Amino acid sequence: MHTLHICQAGVFCAVEDLAAISDYLKQPETLVWLDLEAPDGAEVALLHEEFGFHPLAIEDAVRDHERPKVDAYAGYYLIVFYSAAYRPPDEASTEREPQIDLRQLSIFAGKNFIVTIRRRPISQVAETLARWHAPDSPLGYSVSGVLHALLDAIVDDYFSLMDQVVDWIEELEDTIFSRFRTGAIEEIFGLKKDLLLLRRVVAPERDVLNVLLRQEAPIFRPTELIYLQDVYDHIVRVTDSIDSYRELLSSALDSYLSLQSNQLNQLVKTLTLSSIILMACSLIAGIYGMNFAYMPELSWRWGYPFALGLMLVTGIALGAFFRSRKWW
Repeated sequence: MHTLHICQAGVFCAVEDLAAISDYLKQPETLVWLDLEAPDGAEVALLHEEFGFHPLAIEDAVRDHERPKVDAYAGYYLIVFYSAAYRPPDEASTEREPQIDLRQLSIFAGKNFIVTIRRRPISQVAETLARWHAPDSPLGYSVSGVLHALLDAIVDDYFSLMDQVVDWIEELEDTIFSRFRTGAIEEIFGLKKDLLLLRRVVAPERDVLNVLLRQEAPIFRPTELIYLQDVYDHIVRVTDSIDSYRELLSSALDSYLSLQSNQLNQLVKTLTLSSIILMACSLIAGIYGMNFAYMPELSWRWGYPFALGLMLVTGIALGAFFRSRKWW
């Protein structure tokens, strides 16, 4: 699936003929945006034929699980970024899938063109296109304005994801302390793994923005760097939040293990004290079970009830003693 958007003197139009891209690129005042979703072989070949992209750049752009980066080529730049969103757990699935859905977005940015490539739908691309087409759009008609809006939309959605992460952690803490559940440890490890995957994406994206800010890739004009600085600050905050939440999960995991250990200790203590009471009663029963001809109360009519009563009194006395020492 592909869409080609052309902006000439503030007038937008959608073009179906992709072979005309090279003609539009020759017009410096024309801005070209080509959006490709799950490109096929013909569309990939178009990137080289119409834009003249290097084969290595095309390979990195269409391949999944590429590390976030910015690469400079002759006349254009390749930027790899990731969108992140919450993925509800699939109860029908037997295997746990990551609940943070990461989707790669490859961006070619040149003097008067921008190309976005993705394997799956990314909502921020459609949102930025709608803002760009809106009357009196604040994005302007430059590559830098569109690129900033796209990166800003992706990073801003990280904050809503962080809010959901906070809800997950609060729910896990409530599960641990209020409704102790054995499956909580699996959820804690799963969420820690999801946050680690997210950090592996967000941390390199911070470096990408740092490169753009230092103007090693001069896409933005000096007057526009303040907007990019805002995006950089946001992604630094997201990175710090991820580290903080991972520490909270580690604390929750320690608390879970401590509660488990405490429950085990309480169980062992209860069984130990109960066995002491039973041992005292067994001692009395063992003495009265000896085969001697002359024993106290052996021929007494109330000897049997007396032995049972002695066992009961001994058990109650030991239980009261343990309770007074706060052992039970």
